[in-house]
Amino acid sequence: MSVFKLPDLGEGLQEAEIRQWHVREGDVVKVDQPLVSVETAKAVVDVPSPRAGRIVKLHGRSGDIVRVGKPLLEFEGADGGPEEKPGEIRDTGVVVGAMKRGNEVVAEKATTVGTAAGIRVTPAVRALAHRLNVDLTIVTPTGPDGMITQADVQRVHKILTEVGPLEKLKGPRRAMAHSMSQARDEAMPATVTDDACLHAWGAGKQDLTLRLIRAVVAGCKAEPSLNAWFDPHEIGRRVLDKIHLGMAVDTPEGLFVAVLQDVGNRTEDSLRRGLERMKADAQARTIPPEELRGYTITLSNFGKFGGKYATPAIMPPTVAIVAAGAARDAVVPVAGEIRIARVLPLSVAFDHRAVTGGEATRFLAAMIRDLEKAA
Repeated sequence: MSVFKLPDLGEGLQEAEIRQWHVREGDVVKVDQPLVSVETAKAVVDVPSPRAGRIVKLHGRSGDIVRVGKPLLEFEGADGGPEEKPGEIRDTGVVVGAMKRGNEVVAEKATTVGTAAGIRVTPAVRALAHRLNVDLTIVTPTGPDGMITQADVQRVHKILTEVGPLEKLKGPRRAMAHSMSQARDEAMPATVTDDACLHAWGAGKQDLTLRLIRAVVAGCKAEPSLNAWFDPHEIGRRVLDKIHLGMAVDTPEGLFVAVLQDVGNRTEDSLRRGLERMKADAQARTIPPEELRGYTITLSNFGKFGGKYATPAIMPPTVAIVAAGAARDAVVPVAGEIRIARVLPLSVAFDHRAVTGGEATRFLAAMIRDLEKAA
């Protein structure tokens, strides 16, 4: 026997969801024959067979999350290959070492009263929580000395039953949850906000997204320190010459951040084509891998949905993200006169470990100067 484990799918992805098996136990497969479709945070991909042989066991069902390096399926040797010792699985290079396999189910033994993770509970109550599928970490204890009682577990079980089952996050939403946890743990965020008055635009229609991209370029030229990557281990930053802009793209399945490469050296037509292709690829989940990595600063044009200002999350290793709110008509002073003009709210969140407040505000001021030009 040999085990085929979920291979490294690239882009730092550590897990995938099984979407559909293309084979069944007992099937004989050829090299490179598709075995299973899996959904990562970024795409749906087919995993090919690394060898020929007969499949004797599938690990996991549709909807299961599989970590990279965990077993997907087991092969029997092709063309009547040599039999292995009972209970052993041969190391073929796909799996490290030998693995024991069997059908025995090992149940977790109840522990004595303890304080692991701040929880005090008797073995009987722990067993009750296990039977009712109640996570003890969300139970408020009412017993003496912070002890969780049977009534506490039953109360939480009743609440969970009334609100319905937990929806496990998968695909892009699961990746977003991991990314936001990373942003929370690895960045020291601060935010500055201001408005750009668009009175000089006049009645002519202009593409707001393209103007925002141009303004980000102007901001990076004025303060290059915001177009950078921060290394928390070395306590250092890399200020980058080219501006690879991460664009937040909203889809029904979740948020993607795709990359427009080298925006400072592209024409408007090139950027427009890139944006159109990016949106289509995000909707179809076919964004090329090279367009999902390596961004140096991020732009979120959330204002098309609503809202004015934001405190957007900074994704390491980048140090800044620009967020544009919904443009609105406002009474503003223009050249000593009172006018009604379009006003665009802007927010710049930055990692205060790598960027000073002065650098961030000068960056924002340069963006506003560029946005307030007629064209």
